[in-house]
Amino acid sequence: MSHTPHELAADFPEYAEKISALKQSDARFAKLYDEYHEVNRKVHRAETDVEPTGDEEMEAMRRTRMQLKDELYAILTK
Repeated sequence: MSHTPHELAADFPEYAEKISALKQSDARFAKLYDEYHEVNRKVHRAETDVEPTGDEEMEAMRRTRMQLKDELYAILTK
């Protein structure tokens, strides 16, 4: 698979070390991180037509990804 856009470390390079540390030390962050990447991979597969998806489902996945990313960012900026 090609590079998946919206990887957290790429979107927030200034927090790369903190992301790595929180994945190990904060169970809630780790769970949100895993959920984010699962949804992100689904969006990427849909966007590249590996797994074609309807417009409504695509928008729902994108909203979910954005909500998870916002929660993760809030934790990172505490």
